[in-house]
Amino acid sequence: MSNLIVHGGLPLRGEIVPSGNKNAVLPVLCATLLTNQPLRLVGVPDITDVRKILEIFRTLGSEVSMDFATGMLDLHHHATAFDPAAHRLPVEMRSSIMLVPPLLARFGVARLENDVKGCTLGVREIDPHVEVFERFGARIETTADSLIVHAAQRMTANDHWLDYASVTTTENFVLCAASAGGTSTLVNAASEPHVQEFCRFLAMLGVAIDGIGTSRLSIAGGQRLGGGEFRFSEDFHEIATFLALGAITGGDIAVRNSAPEQFPLIDRTFAKFGVQVVHRDGWSRTVRDGPLRVRRPFTQNILTKVEAAPWPYLPVDLLPIFIALGVQAEGSAMFWNKVYDGAMGWSGELSKFGAHVFLSDPHRLITFGGLKLSPAKVESPYIIRVAIALLMVAASIEGRSEITNALPIRRAHPNFVENLRSVGANVEWTDSE
Repeated sequence: MSNLIVHGGLPLRGEIVPSGNKNAVLPVLCATLLTNQPLRLVGVPDITDVRKILEIFRTLGSEVSMDFATGMLDLHHHATAFDPAAHRLPVEMRSSIMLVPPLLARFGVARLENDVKGCTLGVREIDPHVEVFERFGARIETTADSLIVHAAQRMTANDHWLDYASVTTTENFVLCAASAGGTSTLVNAASEPHVQEFCRFLAMLGVAIDGIGTSRLSIAGGQRLGGGEFRFSEDFHEIATFLALGAITGGDIAVRNSAPEQFPLIDRTFAKFGVQVVHRDGWSRTVRDGPLRVRRPFTQNILTKVEAAPWPYLPVDLLPIFIALGVQAEGSAMFWNKVYDGAMGWSGELSKFGAHVFLSDPHRLITFGGLKLSPAKVESPYIIRVAIALLMVAASIEGRSEITNALPIRRAHPNFVENLRSVGANVEWTDSE
């Protein structure tokens, strides 16, 4: 089932408890290979990437007990074994590359397929990761279809300055540093909430990390790591997504949110479209006073801008949901993706609803909102939040719409359709034709 049928025009109302953040859960799962002590993870979402990593663990001989009904995972890697000639990491997951450091730490070798990929967000090089592996003393062997990474001895601590604040490169550096002897320092580190959560998990295992939440991390590695229990926080992407669905449909969705301190810039971005976010007693909701309307800047000869870049900017992954708001809001706004060069190519699908959008270049898009839109059949690229943005627009229009190839939603959000139905949406999965 890969298409979504949406009968829109209904205001969505109710309460939703979001799942754990995929971007924290996947690197934490990779990091569990660093210890041979038993672990319990609480709040693990039932998404395709999680199932793929757990299947890898079973293939390697790890003990895996997963209850998706409760989100509780028990792991024990004490009997794990890896053979680069026989074992393959899944190419469908960008996070596969974060299995390399723990495999190096345990077995001295890891294999990465050449065509590893995630969402179709443009060119996403692996050179920064290879550079990190080499700085810790690894040797790279290139074959026709893979990279084989060797570490003949214990990795060596080092200092590094990233070209840009990449999330996965930061996490790979921390993973390498955790098993290297001595203290390693990373400058221009990514600091997103899921990176902080990942670092807190490693700290629970016994890795001393200084500077969590900043752009400079210091990691004291080489200690024997333990086990324990770790509980994931709610996914701030999912929180913002359901808040936006409430706003675009003129409804009232309350979303569980235990970390509203992460939301000031997200809240101000909602305000640019006439939406107020209220945080109270562990829950967040959006409030609209009239129709969606782009707030005009005091400098009259420029457009209202939404700029997305590495944290603490507005998260790039959230930009599509604000583009959906911009399509329905009266007025014009410019959206600027400062990270990916292939993330705006879906804008033509918005035109099928009757929206007026203009793609200025691979990074910038302008919406001329407030037009009367009509239901449509649209096609999603393999980008999680874009599929959701198209669904948002469909949900705000009276009539039947269809989003084809919406399957990437399942990579990040378990029970997404069930949650939508619980707040009054008329939506269902259907098979591709």
